[in-house]
Amino acid sequence: MRSVSKDKNQTFNDTPPYYLFLLCRQKTIMTKRILLTILGLIIIAGIIAGIKVLQIRHMIDVGKKMVPPPDTVSTIQSQSQSWESFLSATGSIEAVQGVTLAAEQPGKVIKISFTSGDIVQKGALLAHLDTSAEEAQLRAIESSRNLAHTNLRRLAQLADQGLISRSELDTAEADSKQTTAQTENIQAIINKKIIRAPFSGRLGIRQINEGQILKEGQEIVTLQTLDPVFVNFMLPQQQLSQINTGMPVRITVDGSSEKDLSGTITAIDPKVDEITRNIHIQATVANTKETLRPGMFVNASVILPEQEKVITIPGTAVLYAPYSDSVFVVEDTKDEKNGTDSKTLRQQFIRLGEKRGDFAAVLSGLHEGETVVTTGVFKLRNGQAVVTDNSHVPEFKMQPTPENN
Repeated sequence: MRSVSKDKNQTFNDTPPYYLFLLCRQKTIMTKRILLTILGLIIIAGIIAGIKVLQIRHMIDVGKKMVPPPDTVSTIQSQSQSWESFLSATGSIEAVQGVTLAAEQPGKVIKISFTSGDIVQKGALLAHLDTSAEEAQLRAIESSRNLAHTNLRRLAQLADQGLISRSELDTAEADSKQTTAQTENIQAIINKKIIRAPFSGRLGIRQINEGQILKEGQEIVTLQTLDPVFVNFMLPQQQLSQINTGMPVRITVDGSSEKDLSGTITAIDPKVDEITRNIHIQATVANTKETLRPGMFVNASVILPEQEKVITIPGTAVLYAPYSDSVFVVEDTKDEKNGTDSKTLRQQFIRLGEKRGDFAAVLSGLHEGETVVTTGVFKLRNGQAVVTDNSHVPEFKMQPTPENN
């Protein structure tokens, strides 16, 4: 080990000074090249960064000077209108007269004299049950009745002559009355097996067939009077002072081709419901086309005598938001730099009231005659420049009838 270490030291010490100088010089040159490369990269990165900064500043300056072109909007002026006041409720239709005809006596159906859906008059024959047994009993009872009447007349003559006692005459009178009552009883049973319309109206769907054995109380057919009809609805007790009998009522039915059916209030229940605190109202409505049928749900509106004055705008002009609704009002402004006139938008917060058709009532925040944007308000902003073009403004109606597309 000692000899090896000695040889190494001897080799390094034996190196000539010239080679040592060259070795140090090479290391110095490499270090300088590395430093110059790093410095060059730093200079290039700085130049690129400076160029980018200049470009961004130029874009910012251009953006500040650039004015976006004005948007084209359609406008309308807010109007003051008088809306009729009414109280709305959901009601149901009830027939003025409506029953389900049923068999009062059991028996076999031998004749049906109606077709489902027929209009019948009062007293019209609808169905006939088998009455052959009752008719035979009736003939027998009628014979007994006739004999009792004859005996009564004879005994009455003998009693006038004093030939019979008063008790015998009383017995004859009792027999005559008893046979008469039995005859009427059998006749009543026969009449109950002949079903007739109790009033005029429209029949429903037939529930029986010829030859069928009916039980007592079994349904035969329904009968409804459809013109006029009752409309039953309820209103809160707070509105009781606003309604009276004779006030007009407008009826609308969803999905019906007949838009408005009018009637009048004919009855107001004197008792308020203890659970809902509502009062029951009944209106009578003409139903010549039989559009309304018992059991249907309808929208009932009681028309009040006073009119309500409101500021109206189209519903499409409102920008709905959770915090508050708003509209964009178009104002005329003048550019201070070049003195040109232009139109800008001002976002105005409003409070909305009732909506009818395409219009909404504005309770506060807007005055009559102010110009508002009608469509596309969701893409507008406060202070934006606009130009107006009302060549394609949609038609707004109180009772729109959109096409079924």
